[in-house]
Amino acid sequence: MLLIRIVVAITLALLTQHAGARDTEGAHCEPSDLLITQTTIYTLDPALPQADALAIRDGKIVFVGSLKDAIHWRCGAQRVLELPNAFVYPGFTDGHQHLEGVGRRTRTLSLFGITTLAETVARIESWSKSINDGDWILGRGWIEREWTDQQRFLSRHDVDSFSAEKPLYLPRADGVSALVNTRAIEIAGIDGTTPDPPGGRFERDDRGELTGYILGTAMDAFRAVLPSETDAYLKENLRRGMAVNAAMGWTQTHDAGMSLRLASLLRELHAEGQMAHRVYIAAPVAEAESLFEQGPEQSDDGFYVIRGIKVFIDGTLGSRGAALLEPYSDADTHGFMDRTSEEVLMPVLEQALRDGFQVMTHVIGDRALRQTLDWYEQAWSDLNRDEWAREDIRWRVEHAQVIPPVDQQRLADMAVLPSMQPSHAIGDLNFAPDRLGPDRLKYAYPWQALLSRGLPIIAGSDAPVEVGDPRIEFFAAINRSRLDGSRGSGWHPELAVSREDALRMLTVWPAYGAFQEQERGSISVGKVADLTVFDTDFMTAKPSTLLTAETVMTLVGGRIMFSQSK
Repeated sequence: MLLIRIVVAITLALLTQHAGARDTEGAHCEPSDLLITQTTIYTLDPALPQADALAIRDGKIVFVGSLKDAIHWRCGAQRVLELPNAFVYPGFTDGHQHLEGVGRRTRTLSLFGITTLAETVARIESWSKSINDGDWILGRGWIEREWTDQQRFLSRHDVDSFSAEKPLYLPRADGVSALVNTRAIEIAGIDGTTPDPPGGRFERDDRGELTGYILGTAMDAFRAVLPSETDAYLKENLRRGMAVNAAMGWTQTHDAGMSLRLASLLRELHAEGQMAHRVYIAAPVAEAESLFEQGPEQSDDGFYVIRGIKVFIDGTLGSRGAALLEPYSDADTHGFMDRTSEEVLMPVLEQALRDGFQVMTHVIGDRALRQTLDWYEQAWSDLNRDEWAREDIRWRVEHAQVIPPVDQQRLADMAVLPSMQPSHAIGDLNFAPDRLGPDRLKYAYPWQALLSRGLPIIAGSDAPVEVGDPRIEFFAAINRSRLDGSRGSGWHPELAVSREDALRMLTVWPAYGAFQEQERGSISVGKVADLTVFDTDFMTAKPSTLLTAETVMTLVGGRIMFSQSK
């Protein structure tokens, strides 16, 4: 693919930007820090859907328009970028991500993208050779649904032969289940008689012996014995995560469950000028009391905002932990949904209303979704409206993969925002038909059905569960197929969305989902200059071409955070 030729022209603006300055033709020169011109700009502003040029001053957009009108801005610009073969979009936002995990993935064992169980085990064994006896084998990303030889969960018997003296803890790609080996089980003090905790399970074989596959809250016993991590290590993971994101074209992420410790480290990075994009933070429900004590927070420049509470209800569909109204089609279970009990949750919901916090709840199965909406309504009715900090609360459900039509309408009636990850649907193609059966597939990942009911969808990636690539998320939203274009029968391509709506899912609607639609989400005069620039026209290119698009530039608040030319 042709590399983008970026021409940086230093103009005479320094001499002519003062009030009343004129160019050689006598035209008034408008001052700006940066003019981007000779390009294609998709604004998502209904008043001017497409433009050729834009100007930025003090981090905000001060002009959007035609090449003809841009002449008044060229003569007053400090810097001019001509991007004739590039396409400019409102800054892409990942509406559901885990930033520290994205950075951690760059420095631990990554099992993403491996296509067989045998190769996965071989990769773990190879990595383990670099680990000293007594130290932990750590990593993430295995996913049996992608394997072509065997599609089963890993067990301790797959890894014990080469890890007898090295405890092992490897979360599955979804992050809500994991593989542990026998040594880790011994250190955690777990055995065959240990009862399953509420909201979790120690998987057992037909003889009742632990397999080493653990789900949900059963992971807590192992997290408790993992080696402690220094602030410096976690802070570097956050920095790395932002660098990875900016290179992908993300200008903001919604971090769905960032601990207050991590938020404090992010605050330090901000003070040091090391933020590569904006972060909208929801702290985990376990830290709600501390969050209520400190109150919502936003930096002066809007680079970080803390105003959400992340609640966890059920597990995931792939691990059969998602809570379903009817049993799984391929197993005698309904999943589980007691990761957060009603007793714990209800006071949190009511205080969130009083203090103006947004609630973002992990629900995947239809049973978890229905119960969560019941709890939302109960909290709303238990508290008088004059006790609410604000009327417009914009509470969310995260993932919401299985939504019967009656609950689709209920979401719309309650104005609860669905935060969904298009890549989950195309990845789940490999097992969702077996888990759900044909009837439930009709309302699984029902993006277009929700849009038809007037609901905006906040799109994201759930990285590091998924790759965290906006190209994949856009492709999945419009194509609803595997990356090679295949989808199999019964996958309901009619539930895909238009390109315009896919773009809104990654820009305007995440801004709305963070109460920021007045500041960002479209390319409009007065909004912050958050821009994503690709070498490919997402609105016209063949879907397969989107996956090889290159990020030309990522700007946040008018500052270039990533440039291909570097």
